[in-house]
Amino acid sequence: MKSLVVLLALSTAAPVAAQSRVDTTGAGVLIDQAMNRSEVMQNLQHLSDVIGPRLTGSRAMRRANEWTATRFRAYGLRVALEPYQFGVTWERGSASLRLTAPFSRAITAHSWAWTEGTGGKPVAGPVILADLSTPESLAVYRGKVKGAWVLPRAPYPVWNPDGPEMTPEDSTRLAEQLKLRALPTADTSAPAVAARRQFAVDLPYILKAEGALGTLIDGAKEHALLTMSGSPNRVSPLPSLVISNEDYAMLARLIARGVSPMLEGRVENRLGDKPVQQWNTVAEIRGSERPRQVVILGAHLDSWDLGTGVTDNGTGSMVVLEAARAIAQSGLKPKRSIRFVLFSGEEQGLLGSRAYAERHAASADSIQAVLVLDNGTGAITGQALQGRQDLEGLWRQLLAPVASLEADSVRDASKMGTDHLSFLPYGVPGFNFDQLRRGYNHTHHSQSDTYDKAVAQDLKQAAAVMAVTAYELANMRELLPRGPKSPVVPVPNKPSPGLAVSQ
Repeated sequence: MKSLVVLLALSTAAPVAAQSRVDTTGAGVLIDQAMNRSEVMQNLQHLSDVIGPRLTGSRAMRRANEWTATRFRAYGLRVALEPYQFGVTWERGSASLRLTAPFSRAITAHSWAWTEGTGGKPVAGPVILADLSTPESLAVYRGKVKGAWVLPRAPYPVWNPDGPEMTPEDSTRLAEQLKLRALPTADTSAPAVAARRQFAVDLPYILKAEGALGTLIDGAKEHALLTMSGSPNRVSPLPSLVISNEDYAMLARLIARGVSPMLEGRVENRLGDKPVQQWNTVAEIRGSERPRQVVILGAHLDSWDLGTGVTDNGTGSMVVLEAARAIAQSGLKPKRSIRFVLFSGEEQGLLGSRAYAERHAASADSIQAVLVLDNGTGAITGQALQGRQDLEGLWRQLLAPVASLEADSVRDASKMGTDHLSFLPYGVPGFNFDQLRRGYNHTHHSQSDTYDKAVAQDLKQAAAVMAVTAYELANMRELLPRGPKSPVVPVPNKPSPGLAVSQ
């Protein structure tokens, strides 16, 4: 009797993977659909070349929502566009920047998103390097920013990938340079984190009140590639221009030598004056036995606009669309519903997925899992467990049918920066697949993010992996155990009272 009790206790404590056997029936059919009957590249080409870049709030983003809805319907799925409040719109206008001293040269520059322009008029002044990381460091420079373009941080240390191999001394030097750019993180208490976020929102209003002309942002990539970002949660009343890492570093070097560089800039942007609605494209294959329980496959459909938003994240979106086609046209009937969500607003702070997770919070415990793809064009190599070591055995079972596609790696790591994170506070198991890099560090947020970087075979493979794992999860006997639940922290999007008058 005692041994029976022990056995029962052990079986109760066993992880879910030990309790459940994954049904791999149908994996071969789905792999055949995705690898041999794929439509992923023709869909990606239309998204890239016909619709183009998809900045959330733009007309192109709305066209992308409507076109993907049409494609899902063509594959036999039920579709809806789910709205949410986004924030103010922003339209990029022309921008020009010229170094006028110590010599004259045009500098390639693009507006950081959700920043104001110069009213169409040229503004000229010296460049200063400041430490604007904290209210205390800002206080040192308050009297120095008037009439100046501001470099708010030291240059990012970029290593030339075509140069000689990095030595230990080079590594030490780059690490020291990164320390100079590091933001203070000693106090991780909720009030301290909230104060740092609020300071970031307030900073451009403070600089404007002090008479600064604008700020410059380090492109932080090699070969003059630029990094683009911005959000309606951090609207700036000052022009803010992204320039290449070398141009930014050159200005810093001149200042260090005691030479005062002079810049003239002219920027035209258009900010909306009230929040607008945006949409997530949501499609579903209804489950045959437990339709109220769902597996979610997701990717973000929005992009930045220096390129055409292919690897970030047109590829992920079209893989999700292709996974839907593969399952729908395979003839297989999943027991749970499989939902395909193409989020907007990801680039501005996971706004679309956060809104989706909040809207469906009451049914979060019925979501089997959320599987996201958002690391470029590369083939899936496996899964990062996102802190769910209890699911390691399960993931090894789920990926076993795609081992021949070299997608069966399982590692203890947490992926950051994309839409699966929006579901974790609700206890939903959320994951972002690992992928081959395929130059993603170069294309990410840059003008190099274009159709020629897409790798067809990789995208077919990724669609096969997503389709197989989603179908397997839909057919499991039980729901996965929930993760820890935590409060959803709001993001500040308005300057502190009293700062707005400086506009």
